[in-house]
Amino acid sequence: MRPYRAFAAKTAIFLVAALLLGCSAARLGYSNGETLSYWWLDSYVDFDADQKPWVRKEISDLFAWHRKTQLKSYVQLLTRTQKRIQGKVAEAELLADYDDLRKRVLVLADRALPNLADLALSLQPPQIANIEKKFASNNNTYRKDYLRGDIEQRQRFRFKKALKQAEYWFGNFSDEQERIIRAASDARPLNNELVMADRLQRQAALIALLKKIQAEKPGRDAVMAMLKDYIETTVNRSLNAEHKAFFDASANSSAHMMAVIVNGTTPAQKEHFVKTLQQWIDDFNVLSM
Repeated sequence: MRPYRAFAAKTAIFLVAALLLGCSAARLGYSNGETLSYWWLDSYVDFDADQKPWVRKEISDLFAWHRKTQLKSYVQLLTRTQKRIQGKVAEAELLADYDDLRKRVLVLADRALPNLADLALSLQPPQIANIEKKFASNNNTYRKDYLRGDIEQRQRFRFKKALKQAEYWFGNFSDEQERIIRAASDARPLNNELVMADRLQRQAALIALLKKIQAEKPGRDAVMAMLKDYIETTVNRSLNAEHKAFFDASANSSAHMMAVIVNGTTPAQKEHFVKTLQQWIDDFNVLSM
């Protein structure tokens, strides 16, 4: 769910990230999610002529299932959020929303596992090499954005991103509100080097898994089990205990920052939030029909 994407989007991983468009993409992009998902995956894999038609069909089928079975529950969640914004929001509630999102990711991944297994089994060595190159390109972008400057510059860059997201939901903030938000933002753990190390570790694990599947060609059920284990391990941040501790602390402090933002808004800002969320609700209601 997008209001909490600031500390939830990092759960996205290859082979399932495109599927997450159903719950994390911009609302106006959801109706084009099938095409966006295909283009996104193709930018990594470079599908051959045989793969293209069935990959498109499987993505289409997955989105049809998601619209039919999942969007109504999203509407219910968003409606509850509209009502909750009128009172004081507790950090525990925001953490519960994060946990709810994580569970929704796993439900979506479980539904997609047969398709993901088919895709993994169909990959050829040059396509796995393409994935490695795409990872390397993405990592270079991350280094340019997040591994430069001193602590103050990194803190300010992170704050500006958080503020921009908050402004989408609540409109403009006063100087005093921005000062309070900046303090809450800076209180979050900051270790971009660890985040980079976690990215590299997860990527290496996925590449090793894909190479193993390509070389050994195990049965579909075995591949599904391998992918399920990888996805759950990644979503739960349990690949590395040190990294998991950092991301758990980040989630807690991000929930605190979000509570500070929400509880410090004016009636007009709350109304802006309710109206913005209503646009999502209306769109999801239409798409779920």
